[in-house]
Amino acid sequence: MNLVDSTQVNSTLLSSETASSERTLYPYVTGTSVIGIKYKDGILMAADMGASYGSTLRYKSVERLKPVGKHSLLGASGEISDFQEILRYLDELILYDNMWDDGNSLGPKEVHNYLTRVMYNRRNKFNPLWNSLILGGIKNGQKYLGMVSMIGVHFEDNHVATGFGNHLARPILRDEWNENLSFEDGVKLLEKCMRVLLYRDRSAVNKIQIAKITEEGFTTYPPYALKTFWNFSAFENPTVGAEGSW
Repeated sequence: MNLVDSTQVNSTLLSSETASSERTLYPYVTGTSVIGIKYKDGILMAADMGASYGSTLRYKSVERLKPVGKHSLLGASGEISDFQEILRYLDELILYDNMWDDGNSLGPKEVHNYLTRVMYNRRNKFNPLWNSLILGGIKNGQKYLGMVSMIGVHFEDNHVATGFGNHLARPILRDEWNENLSFEDGVKLLEKCMRVLLYRDRSAVNKIQIAKITEEGFTTYPPYALKTFWNFSAFENPTVGAEGSW
């Protein structure tokens, strides 16, 4: 190999190494709010099935609620490809746990702690996973529900939400949630929250999916549309009384 060939090979290697170290600077295909609540028998979550390419609602059948192991349920808003990467991490975690074959399995608290470390680790590398996550589950009769942001901020509560849900759904949940909610009442409460988000969030789509996890296991329900009413006077004349507006 002569000097010219050697130089070309080295430049090719350098360019490939540079390409492999690129960072996600902005999310491209994103999902909006996820809401999770505890109810009498376990955990309920709701999310719509839309995924936006920028401001264009490009995909309308994207599932963002997934089971993790035997005891946990995960919901995600944010970048869909990063969510897929997180699912790959969790598949490896659950596989490694199963390989011990010791009769034990990771519960929701352990999985949530793992996710907080993953998100914070990636944030410290200035290469964050562009998601907000909700992790809920039940093990040995103990219900658990927590969330973690893209920079590793995390907490647990009786009801949590991501995205616009933090601003528009949590106030409703604070007023109407109680620990003895039945499944039917829990679904009605989630539907109320999702309806408010549909009215106010431009990225929301009227195709929602609800999932639950109990001691018996994980169940996801077919997607459906909510009944809506768009003839409110504020919707028809949004600028009435606003002087100088368009």
